[in-house]
Order: sequence, then C-alpha cells, then structure tokens
Amino acid sequence: MQTILDDAMERMEKAIESLERDFSKLRTGRASTTLVDELKVDYYGTPTPMNQLASISVPDSRSIAIQPWDRNAFGEIEKAIQKSDLGLNPVNDGKLIRINIPPLTEERRKELAKIARKYSEDAKIAVRNIRRDANDAFKKKKNEKEISEDEMHKGQEDVQKLTDDYVANIDKVLENKEKDIMEI
Repeated sequence: MQTILDDAMERMEKAIESLERDFSKLRTGRASTTLVDELKVDYYGTPTPMNQLASISVPDSRSIAIQPWDRNAFGEIEKAIQKSDLGLNPVNDGKLIRINIPPLTEERRKELAKIARKYSEDAKIAVRNIRRDANDAFKKKKNEKEISEDEMHKGQEDVQKLTDDYVANIDKVLENKEKDIMEI
C-alpha cells in the first residue's frame, strides 16, 4: 500500500514541478533568462535551444542580454525572438543582442493571469488523474485479495488527503504567480 502512496506522491510532485516550469516561462514585468532559454533557434537547419547557442544574462530588471558564441547565429536568434509569442523586439549591436522588457499593459496582465489559471487547472487535472490511478491500484489489490476492504478504503482516504494537499499547493503557487503578474 505504501508503494502506491509513494508513487502517487512522487507523480504529484512532478506535476507541481511542471507547473512551476510553465510559470517560469510566463512573462512578468521583470526580465528573466527563462523567457528565452528554451526558445528554439534554427541553427544550420537544426532547431536548437537558445541556451546552447549563447550566454544569456540579465544586466538589469528590464533587459536581457544575449551573447551568441557563433557570429553567424545573430540573425537566426533575432528571428526566433521575433517569431516567439513573447512580443519582444531584439536590438543587435554586432556584439550583443539586447531585449528590453517593456512594462506590461493591464490587458496583457489579465491575459497572462488567465494563461496561468489554465496551467494550474491542467496541473490539477494531472493530480486528479494520479489519484484515480492510485485508487484503481487499491481496488485491483483488493480484488486480487492482497488487501482487505478496510485497507482499500484507508488507502483511498490517504490518496484523497494527498490530492487535497497538492491541489491546495497548486492554488498557492497560482496565487503567488498571479500576484507577480499583476504587480507593476
């Protein structure tokens, strides 16, 4: 029984980590390297993550500096940034690509908050699916007469408590992200 609970807890933890990764890619008013880290750049015909082509830094809270290791990559990096849904315009000075992060409009903040709520709902669905899998595993054990009816119900109660904790955790993470997005 403990194995089923441990597995469920580990998978729910991964759902939260995935949510936090998704949130890190959402643009707030501050500059962050995670905005462009995983952006795919067409590098000699191969889609390559930006962080494998250049060093990315945040010189101040309103800008990102990208220094490609290969001079030939400048144009492709600029194109990738412009094509992305970040709504940012890169400035190339020949040595460095700078991206100024403009302050977000109220409308854009609300849009980002809505996207954040969607991500958190997806995470909750994942947690509920994990709960269902664990409950099914308990039922299967009971049907195979490995555990009693009472043990099955106890296991399902434990899984429900775990689910409630993780859903509350997701709500907390969402609340913090919404605060971050709405902050001017």
